[in-house]
Amino acid sequence: MYELNEHQVTSTSAPIDESCSDIHVHTEIDAPTLLLRIEDAAARLGIARSMMYELVRSGEVESVRVGRLRRIPVECLEEYVSRLRAQTHAASA
Repeated sequence: MYELNEHQVTSTSAPIDESCSDIHVHTEIDAPTLLLRIEDAAARLGIARSMMYELVRSGEVESVRVGRLRRIPVECLEEYVSRLRAQTHAASA
């Protein structure tokens, strides 16, 4: 991603087309992240990175490979939390 600093911005003599104000530029903030790094998944759960690796290794949390990278789909993290909640409710019933 490229960023401009104040010294790189130049003005033009052409008027700005007001119709461009309706254009929506997508940023990283607009689109939710679909795949999380191990560290980010651990942070979302509030657990240590080593614990997250153990959950992935044991198959409790599903992960995918993107090239050489290991990523955790957000929906798999949500499914894991749902299973934990169901187990907690079943144990207390």
